[in-house]
Amino acid sequence: MDGISRRFSGVVTFGGKKMAEKVGWGILGPGRIAAKFAEDLKNVQDAQLVGVASRSRERATEFAAKHGVIRAHWGYDTLIADPGVDIVYVSTPHPFHYEHVIACLEGGKAVLCEKPLGINANQVLGMVDYVRERGLFLMEGMWTRFLPVTEKVQEWLRWGVIGKTRMLSARMGFRTEWNPAGRLLNPKLAGGALLDVGVYLVAYASMVFGGIPESIRAFGHIGETGVDEQTGMVFGYEDGAIAMLVCGIRTQMASDAEIYGEKGLIRVNSFSHASHADLFVNGLRPVEFGAPAGFRFEAAEAMRCLRAGQMESRALPLDESVAIAKTMDRVREQIGLQYPMETARDS
Repeated sequence: MDGISRRFSGVVTFGGKKMAEKVGWGILGPGRIAAKFAEDLKNVQDAQLVGVASRSRERATEFAAKHGVIRAHWGYDTLIADPGVDIVYVSTPHPFHYEHVIACLEGGKAVLCEKPLGINANQVLGMVDYVRERGLFLMEGMWTRFLPVTEKVQEWLRWGVIGKTRMLSARMGFRTEWNPAGRLLNPKLAGGALLDVGVYLVAYASMVFGGIPESIRAFGHIGETGVDEQTGMVFGYEDGAIAMLVCGIRTQMASDAEIYGEKGLIRVNSFSHASHADLFVNGLRPVEFGAPAGFRFEAAEAMRCLRAGQMESRALPLDESVAIAKTMDRVREQIGLQYPMETARDS
């Protein structure tokens, strides 16, 4: 087992050195989501936000001061070389995930990368091969997967309380302001509904039904900037189950999910935050379950894996991240969405 995977109880050996109980976090890319992550990390026991890196000295310094980060790094290399950083949260725009994740791994850091792990399956496979060859830790930051409400939904499904699962209906979207240069509408930043919010829906279908769908039908509206402003997907599975998914970034819409079974249904309200779920079983009183949401749960899972010496999370295995990326590749092929940075080699 590589030194980076030898985790701890009390004092630890990590990458050949000894360290105290706290796990040192670094943030690569101090954007809006990173700010939320930094604040929520304060609620995770034994987590310490050691460093933040930006290509802008001003942004790094401002972020560190605002969120209580110990060190501000001007440039990513110095963060990766920071001996106090054990795991890096990569939160740069989608097209840079592959480059930045590999750089962190080369520096011996564990990595939690904001979803989507890569812009296509070849990038995700490249990262997965890299960590498996070297015994390093990598996890996709699909925050909805690690929420207590999601765990309860999975428990209900394992118990078979609604009988055999037959159908999933899920929606997620919002109307963003018109800003062609911004991340959401810019093809050079791999913008669009599918990679920004649709990935949550594809991941949810993967959680409910498992694997890559047998059949995929996708319909999308490619706007004037060249990204999908809204996309609809219908997945068919070998046992006849169906997932119907809709996402959008220029359409104001509810964000919720309903899982239908032979004996009842599970409804997840405010799917984008997943703080409440209802269970309806024929002939029984409805069951309500509520719990807090936030980034703390994915951070805690990553730290649990490190302490246990695990190379990946059982809650979201790397093979599933690959399957999710392959599914989205097939969707993009059907709606005619390709990003300018993709080449024949990795498209």
